Amino acid sequence: MQSWKNFSAALPTVDVSALNKNLRNTVQATRERLGSVGPEGITELPAEYKTLEARVDALKDVHQKLLKITKVYETESYDYPSDIAENLTEVGHQAQAAWSTFANKNLKNTNLPIPIPAEKAKGTAQPKTLPHALSRAALAGATELGAEDRLGAALGTYAQAMDKVGEARISQDGVIAERFVTPWQATLSTSIGLALKARANVKTARLELDSARAGLKNAAAAKQEQARLHVEEAEDKLVQATETAIGLMKAVLENPEPLQNLSSLVKAQLIFFSTAAETLSGIQGEIEEAATAAEGEYRTSRGA
Repeated sequence: MQSWKNFSAALPTVDVSALNKNLRNTVQATRERLGSVGPEGITELPAEYKTLEARVDALKDVHQKLLKITKVYETESYDYPSDIAENLTEVGHQAQAAWSTFANKNLKNTNLPIPIPAEKAKGTAQPKTLPHALSRAALAGATELGAEDRLGAALGTYAQAMDKVGEARISQDGVIAERFVTPWQATLSTSIGLALKARANVKTARLELDSARAGLKNAAAAKQEQARLHVEEAEDKLVQATETAIGLMKAVLENPEPLQNLSSLVKAQLIFFSTAAETLSGIQGEIEEAATAAEGEYRTSRGA
């Protein structure tokens, strides 16, 4: 008998009133969902609350949609298909050797600067981006053809340019991940999340109030006073929960950080595209001149 008492004492205490309250709320929600409760049986929430609720939902939707797309900036190879059949780490080391070979073979005893891209100077594998992949391929062609060949020289120039574009893209991605993706994820999970939790509390309080009102309506005379007190308590709880939710939703909507984060995204993209445009513009004339000269020689040789 003592063992049973000890076992019973070790059992967790069950809050029967909480269980009953949750059960009543579940029954109320089910009745509303099935349409067995008329509009008069559902407490109308303030118009301000419903307006803020719709705006917060829109803000949450915007965060989710943009984050789903911009998280790609956290993946280095997003513009270079992963199903291309090549070992990128291995190719990165090959690219380092190719840069050295190209420089020693074609730029030695010239006034041209020998290119040593940052990642190669550190001895690390070349990043897995499309610009870097184009740079590797062009560099391989330049090394094979040699600087004496017009196409080889042009490929060497293009390889250097695309390597610079690739580095700019890596820099852009880092800024976007740090100043847009991370803070937007934080906003979604913290301030927006807290507002949504507060709204859930409002829903629970509203169900409890409507359940209490239904209980008062059907209560026996002896339990009318207790039921009335329950309604008053539920009313106070709903008012408090609604005020808290309104405050949190206003704070979310007035927060300037998402707009500041968007500004950082635009700035990072602007710097990248400007760098890419400037870099390619810098070599386009040189390569076009080489192409024109090659075409002229070709026509001359064919005419002769």
